[in-house]
Amino acid sequence: MTLTGAGSEWFRYNFPFLADNLNCRTGERRMPQMLGQMSLFDDREQMSPLASRLRPESLDEYVGQQHLVGPGMLLRQLIEKDQISSMIFWGPPGVGKTTLARIIAKQTQAEFVEFSAVTSGIKEIRDVMSRAEQNRRYGIRTLLFVDEIHRFNKAQQDAFLPWVEKGSIILVGATTENPSFEINSALLSRCKVFILKELEEADLIRLLHHALKSLKGFGNQRIQIGEPQLGAIARFANGDARTALNTLEMAVINGRMDPEGLLCVDDEVLAQCMNRRSLLYDKSGEEHYNLISALHKSMRNSDPDAAVYWMCRMLDGGEDPLYIARRLVRFASEDVGMADPGALQVAVNVYQACHFLGMPECNVHLTHAVVYLSMAPKSNALYRACERCKADVKELPAEPVPLQIRNAPTALMRDLHYGEGYQYAHDTEEKLTRMQCLPDSLAGRRYYEPTTQGQEAQVKERLEKILEWKRAEK
Repeated sequence: MTLTGAGSEWFRYNFPFLADNLNCRTGERRMPQMLGQMSLFDDREQMSPLASRLRPESLDEYVGQQHLVGPGMLLRQLIEKDQISSMIFWGPPGVGKTTLARIIAKQTQAEFVEFSAVTSGIKEIRDVMSRAEQNRRYGIRTLLFVDEIHRFNKAQQDAFLPWVEKGSIILVGATTENPSFEINSALLSRCKVFILKELEEADLIRLLHHALKSLKGFGNQRIQIGEPQLGAIARFANGDARTALNTLEMAVINGRMDPEGLLCVDDEVLAQCMNRRSLLYDKSGEEHYNLISALHKSMRNSDPDAAVYWMCRMLDGGEDPLYIARRLVRFASEDVGMADPGALQVAVNVYQACHFLGMPECNVHLTHAVVYLSMAPKSNALYRACERCKADVKELPAEPVPLQIRNAPTALMRDLHYGEGYQYAHDTEEKLTRMQCLPDSLAGRRYYEPTTQGQEAQVKERLEKILEWKRAEK
């Protein structure tokens, strides 16, 4: 078969690979074995996950993180000027950490080596470093991308140091954990930290549209899916591009094909694909502390709606309800205290209820305590009293107990004046004495200073009367 003129151009446009292997003028086939190999490769490519097929290859294709790679932004300038140094990408899953590292390697013409902290140890690190050093001698840079770098222990992280300092590698570490806590200070000081943010809903919708139009995605299929459904997928993904694309792929695979070959994604199929969203939560990582901080501070700010929301986020992430209950017991004294002495009893009762019932029944009991503590009058006077006293105990000399309030169970102790001058408060009409109970060096020291909030106002009034009565005699 011989194709010439417009026919050959049409064939070359629509079947570029076949055109390259078939002479359009003579019909002569070239490299037939190559055709079979490429067909197999194409099949494998189409079988890979949608998120992998759509991985962008340039900064212009990259979605999100405009604060880093937008026009004129720092990281983009470093990449375009080829002034890349070792760095840490910190951000939640699915925001493009690996993709960005690949783009940097491609644009700076460096060999990209991907390394997982989950499956690799010091031996593998040294093997890779040795290869990178050989590359350096030939003028080839190596960009070593270490996924989940926070999972490496101190010795493993230290193994990177000499190679980073020597310039044998450009280290790009990716972590979902706060680098300040998880990365060795020596290594961290040699890396620039870039914070990657969750993708905006608009970014995810744009990404989903691209997946439907691109030939790497579903561009060769007729798919019916509405904007409200794409918006639902974007919200479900919670800033995670990988989750958004995986959800779309699942919805398309399970869609209904009509007689005319139109694949329809209906609400029922989409609901099954989004039956549960895994919110970012690591019970031992930074997000754990972020959420408990949000709960604590929402209750302190008397915001029951926010407090209940953060509590439910923790439970949804698999947090132990007893951990939350213990924090509520602490809050009852630290932030409510004597303004509502009953708050502690409520918190302790809720802890016991959680212990008896467990999840999911105890969630309503936790809500009870969270709302009660949010609405209770607030006083941190007990917390301040404790902190002031702790500071004195730590910084001042350890004063002996005054003799008058020492116990004297033996004759020897009585001979040494233990208990001498003790005044029994119950023997007085006021149920008070003017006996000094603090050491001489701390006489008159005030730790507990009650507020006027809630029931603590009554405590404040009584304490002021007691202090005034004691001063009057002096």
